[in-house]
Amino acid sequence: MAAERAGHVLEVHLPERPVKLEADRARLSQVFSNLIGNACKFTPDGGRIVIDARVAGAHAVVSVRDNGIGIAADRIGGVFEMFSQIDNSLERAHGGLGIGLTLVRRLVEMHGGSVVAKSAGLGEGSEFVVTLPMTQSAGDAAPGRAPAAAAPASRLRMLVVDDNGDSADSLALLLSLAGHETHVAHTGPEALDRADALRPDAVLLDLGLPGLNGYEVCRRLRAVAWAREIPILAITGWGQADDRQRSKEAGFDGHLVKPVVFGELTALLDESLR
Repeated sequence: MAAERAGHVLEVHLPERPVKLEADRARLSQVFSNLIGNACKFTPDGGRIVIDARVAGAHAVVSVRDNGIGIAADRIGGVFEMFSQIDNSLERAHGGLGIGLTLVRRLVEMHGGSVVAKSAGLGEGSEFVVTLPMTQSAGDAAPGRAPAAAAPASRLRMLVVDDNGDSADSLALLLSLAGHETHVAHTGPEALDRADALRPDAVLLDLGLPGLNGYEVCRRLRAVAWAREIPILAITGWGQADDRQRSKEAGFDGHLVKPVVFGELTALLDESLR
């Protein structure tokens, strides 16, 4: 595992008695795999990662703490935003946080819980604390059943296009948790092929794509009859005035710059559909 490869010391502290949750095992596995993976990724080799689970009243509290690079005070409030990165140099070195933490928060909130990030600053390590409600008795539990997500006003077939596989897959999962049918593509030519086969109701499109950039993909989609009126949104790190003007001229309905807040994305999508 990542901790072993990096030579980290991994400590795990568990409650003396079993803790019962009404939860989806696979989704919570995603939550803690993401948090532990980030702790391993952003802690220099030979670090220390502590996982501590305890009971606090009617809640289970799980902390993932490391002695890694930490988070600057002015960035900690935004680490759960979509595509948030701690630092550009870290993004280049480690692949960044992507939208993993956005997904973590979404999944925890679907279980009726909360997650917070803590850090004393850069170089001081980080801690992520997940709080989840416990069931009152064994009879209340329903193992393996996912908490219900709020149903969207309409279920859309959506194509997510991003050359960063983790970002594309995570955003697609977030949208599927919101009730939509989602598909992904990672290059410009693949996006056109997938779009032609799927005839999606909406396309979320990165601009810096290999093979064919997002501007050209959008122009080619707008040239075919079925795609002339569907929402096509740019989701990109390119946010200069010239980038926005080019996306408008290419036929995009909206231009969102990373980090993107999921609520802003869904609001713009709803507006475009109207």
